[in-house]
Amino acid sequence: METAPRPRRNVELVLLLLALTIGIGAKFLVAVAMDEPYDQTYYTEAALFVAMSLAFHIVLRLRAKYADPFILPIVVTLNGLGMAMIHRLDLVTGGPPAEDRQLMWTLVSMAAAMALLWFLQDHRRLRQLTYISLVVSVVLLFLPLIPGLGMTINGARIWVNLGFASFQPAEIAKITLAIFFAGFLANNRDLILLAGRRIGPLQLPRARDLGPMFIAWIVAIGVLVVQNDLGTSIMFFGLFMGMIYVATSRLSWIIIGVGLVAAGGLLANQFVPHVNQRVEIWLNAFDEEIYSRPFGGSDQIVQGLFGLTNGGLTGTGFGSGLPQRVPLSNSDMIIAAFGEELGFIGLSAMLMLYLLLFSRFMRAGLGTRDAFGKLLSVGFAVVLVLQIFVVVGGITRVIPMTGLTTPFLAAGGSSLLANWLILALVLMISHAARRPIVVGPMVNVTGADAAGTENPTHHEGPGAAEPKRPVAKPLTAAERTQRHAPAHGHPLEEPDPTHETSGGDR
Repeated sequence: METAPRPRRNVELVLLLLALTIGIGAKFLVAVAMDEPYDQTYYTEAALFVAMSLAFHIVLRLRAKYADPFILPIVVTLNGLGMAMIHRLDLVTGGPPAEDRQLMWTLVSMAAAMALLWFLQDHRRLRQLTYISLVVSVVLLFLPLIPGLGMTINGARIWVNLGFASFQPAEIAKITLAIFFAGFLANNRDLILLAGRRIGPLQLPRARDLGPMFIAWIVAIGVLVVQNDLGTSIMFFGLFMGMIYVATSRLSWIIIGVGLVAAGGLLANQFVPHVNQRVEIWLNAFDEEIYSRPFGGSDQIVQGLFGLTNGGLTGTGFGSGLPQRVPLSNSDMIIAAFGEELGFIGLSAMLMLYLLLFSRFMRAGLGTRDAFGKLLSVGFAVVLVLQIFVVVGGITRVIPMTGLTTPFLAAGGSSLLANWLILALVLMISHAARRPIVVGPMVNVTGADAAGTENPTHHEGPGAAEPKRPVAKPLTAAERTQRHAPAHGHPLEEPDPTHETSGGDR
């Protein structure tokens, strides 16, 4: 017998209080180490962060009480540590304070995530927006190329000017592209698996079955290459390959993906100057000529490596290092700043938090019963782990530096908003995966309640009417003949996209 699942929101509350203690305590440690007096601003900002975090917890109790209890505390811990480090860097850089903007974007992002949880309620509704998500993704990726709207910062044209702030549309595009890929693969999985031509061990799908998805990926990658956004291109390619592998469970797609990465990397190194420059910096970072370049040199990577070395095993402590010597230390290189002041042990603990977050995303996806939610959650998990790998690999010279931001840590409103929205969607899927489902006799297992989420049109309560049981009727001779006749439907006929099966993957 299986034990009925428990909401475990009290466990989340205890862990959330611990997470808030770590995040807010880190900021107070910065003030102590740097002899900054406590003022009313410290307490006001801490109160706002605590209030929004507890409000998020309450929303989960009301709308997704069976959601994973570990995801929110992990993210609050990372977000709080990020704001503490950004504040620490603000005290020594002398520029405009970035921590105030980070707090503002954190509050806005948390409010947007709570609104998504409150009003959407069922992640399966997004499946109806499969092709609309594709159109939105293309529009978002083309926005920075519009004259007068797009902005070029540090050699990459990936920003748009909103007047009051700048925004990176590709961060939102990773959500809409994931929705499109999940919806398309959930609707066409059988055709991709069974139809097509076999070449040796590889089963290649028909072009018309995979064409829309492949074209969408080509457009996304092409636009990002034009914008000199190498990191986001890698992230989108990884999203494409990860989701199609999960949908088909065939290693041949990984082999094809590795081949495409190798071919694309060689071509980009030959014909895209921005990529060639990054590869040159990666291979010859300590060359004096490359290090001394006024723009596009290797000083950022070298200073980051020196900072990691200075941190050693236990770190210098908050406020006792020199992370401000690393360019963009509060955004692209914030991992190097943490590595210097928290050391190898502290940085490893933070990476373990990301590993736990990745495992909870995967658990939510593998536990849900519908194919769309499974693919969407796993796709978000792939995006998360790819961002961490690209950032940490670039800072440690494992791979070329690409310029992605570290989720929930680095300064950047676009990244915070996108990642908190992803968090809300994964919590919704996790609730669908863990909530109890009552299945009685004569229940249609292919109905709306079979996917593990609440039926948006079904309202439970003390006054709810008892569902009617179907009444068995005797069959006529003609009906008995029709029932035992062989089916003439085509085995590869495409199913209704709005119809869910009880087993998730068809």
